[in-house]
Amino acid sequence: MLFDIDLIKKVYAALPAKVEQARALLGRPLTLTEKILYAHIDGAFPKQPLERGESYVDFNPDRVAMQDATAQMALLQFMGAGKTKVAVPTTVHCDHLIQAKLGAEADLKDAETTNKEVYDFLASVSNKYGIGFWKPGAGIIHQIVLENYAFPGGMMVGTDSHTVNAGGLGMVAIGVGGADAVDVMVGMPWELKFPKLIGVKLTGRMNGWTSAKDIILKLAGILTVDGGTDAIIEYFGEGADSISATGKGTICNMGAEVGATTSIFGFDDSMARYLTATGRKDVADLAFQIKDDLRIDSEVAANPEKYFDRVVEINLSELEPYVNGPFTPDKAWPISQFAQAVEENGYPEKLEVGLIGSCTNSSYEDITRAASVAAQAAQKNIKVKSEFTITPGSEMIRYTMQRDGLLDVFDKIGGVVLANACGPCIGQWARHNADKGERNSIITSFNRNFAKRNDGNPNTFAFVASPEIVTALAVAGSLKFNPLTDTLKNEKGEDVRLDEPQGFELPIRGFDVADNGYVAPATDGSKVDVSIDSASSRLQELKPFEPWNGKDLKGLRLLIKVKGKCTTDHISMAGPWLKYRGHLENISQNMLIGATNFFNGHTNSVKSQLDHKFVPVPDAAKAYRDAGFKSIVIGDENYGEGSSREHAAMEPRYLGVAVILAKSFARIHQTNLKKQGVLALTFVDKSDYDRVREDDIVDILGLESFHPSKNFTVVLTHRDGTTESFEVAQTYNENQFEWFKAGSALNLIRNSQK
Repeated sequence: MLFDIDLIKKVYAALPAKVEQARALLGRPLTLTEKILYAHIDGAFPKQPLERGESYVDFNPDRVAMQDATAQMALLQFMGAGKTKVAVPTTVHCDHLIQAKLGAEADLKDAETTNKEVYDFLASVSNKYGIGFWKPGAGIIHQIVLENYAFPGGMMVGTDSHTVNAGGLGMVAIGVGGADAVDVMVGMPWELKFPKLIGVKLTGRMNGWTSAKDIILKLAGILTVDGGTDAIIEYFGEGADSISATGKGTICNMGAEVGATTSIFGFDDSMARYLTATGRKDVADLAFQIKDDLRIDSEVAANPEKYFDRVVEINLSELEPYVNGPFTPDKAWPISQFAQAVEENGYPEKLEVGLIGSCTNSSYEDITRAASVAAQAAQKNIKVKSEFTITPGSEMIRYTMQRDGLLDVFDKIGGVVLANACGPCIGQWARHNADKGERNSIITSFNRNFAKRNDGNPNTFAFVASPEIVTALAVAGSLKFNPLTDTLKNEKGEDVRLDEPQGFELPIRGFDVADNGYVAPATDGSKVDVSIDSASSRLQELKPFEPWNGKDLKGLRLLIKVKGKCTTDHISMAGPWLKYRGHLENISQNMLIGATNFFNGHTNSVKSQLDHKFVPVPDAAKAYRDAGFKSIVIGDENYGEGSSREHAAMEPRYLGVAVILAKSFARIHQTNLKKQGVLALTFVDKSDYDRVREDDIVDILGLESFHPSKNFTVVLTHRDGTTESFEVAQTYNENQFEWFKAGSALNLIRNSQK
């Protein structure tokens, strides 16, 4: 099936001239990132070069994609915007709400019953407003996008942080919150701070056990979880061209784990092969006609230090497999050092479960390489020691795997095939005995490994590696096993070694599928009804947030001072809470329940300034709000790291939090806060974080005389009556402050329709 061919032709017809215009404006050769960004600027072409990390720019993305958990709130907002149809191609993908429990068939059937109300809502809204709908079981959003919609040189936004996966096909694909998606869907320009550029030069060629996953695992160790913030990572060099398109997708996918705005590779033969294999030869042919405009300029590739803000070089010929974790995706261990790390850090050596697949690593190449390891276990009489699961990324991948006998290979070692959905990767895993909280280790080919993310157990040590390394360690049942050097005892007592994995970039017989799960929208949706039951616990119509009263914020109650890592999982957990993603009141009951309180070291326990008792965070926030007080949250570094879920911004707004003041923010979360009318501020002097006391009442001064270049002042009134004040930084431009004044960006859109 070929989607968007007319759109792609239009983009490609205009691209060469816009690239030349950008080259003339900057007076130098261009990175690929610059070519695509300048080609998608809204309105008149800029008269001066845009300043990286400083200039706010309006863009016109080519499409929008939403997964079912985030689509609910995004579509509820879109319904309030007064439009009859989306302005750009848009899709909804039902992948997050399917819980992994028994196996693919049973789990999908259960999800269709349990989530019927939500699926019916998403299907009807999609049908009414011209949105393509991918049914439950069709696959994971990012794999579906790669297989059907991504194209070199394009630009898209998606309501999931791993939208960046599409960079594997040369697309600037950016994860956003639902309010940002609504901007694009209603036909408004979408604003982004022009990103800095990180160049990653890849030399040499991978071999043996090394895979594309190891490139990003190594890079995560170099950049750390916030090293890519406000930057786009662009890969280039001979090594980049040697990687398959799906391997490129894996690398771009995990760029979210270093905070990057997105990641991208230039168009090459591997992309053309993948486009052709997925029924899009016409797109590949069109891309070849403007190939030079879809790649980095040769002068930039030759002297990258002159054109990028930072350059990292990785020699693929010397790269070894990596295992990252636990509890953070940037703790990177080369496989040769991992056994020692397990020993020295006291990680549970026994491996309980190995899990492969997900949006990050479920390509045909990934599965065939993992299957080659699994087949050796059967052939060499090795008894597999760990549980083992496989999550196909799409129905096309699953169907092709079954046709080619790959599922039978996994079945022989006791592997369980899960539904074509996110499953354990996002906490949708009904893991047996996880509630006991026992220390244990698992290893996945997923992207994130935050505490409690996969199974809700804070004592699960989750590690991340390539599918073939995951499979090998699951066979061994031990984190100390190094398949490159170690042997295993088989059932005959013989010492045997696993051979290097072998895989196929693409299926020799081509991809195949009986029903890909796509449902096209009605040509005329005016007669389609969308109804929400007022008694529903899962869906709730949105009420506009109150606009700003025009005065400085005074008398804010300190809700919580967060200590250490506070991801969107800590702010708004997934797992069992996913069922409330369309009901703001109900899901707000999970707000910040995973965050650690600086003052007592506990989670979900804060002192109420109303009665001085310790209560759950949501209860304290609601009590302040209902008593007429707004509140403030104090955050640590990289506050809001992780997913794009705007619920982590909407919940505080709903419960009366007016300000989040942190040492630093993750990009998407900061934008989401701004969109929802919450002030997102940072400490000018990070040591001022230490001044905030448990019973403080806080004033924010300077709003009444707002100017983009002017910071605000915080005044702390301590319980003993003393006061302290200090400066805090704000990054609002005039347009963003209008969101705040209106109460939210959506309010501004609503007002413009009147």
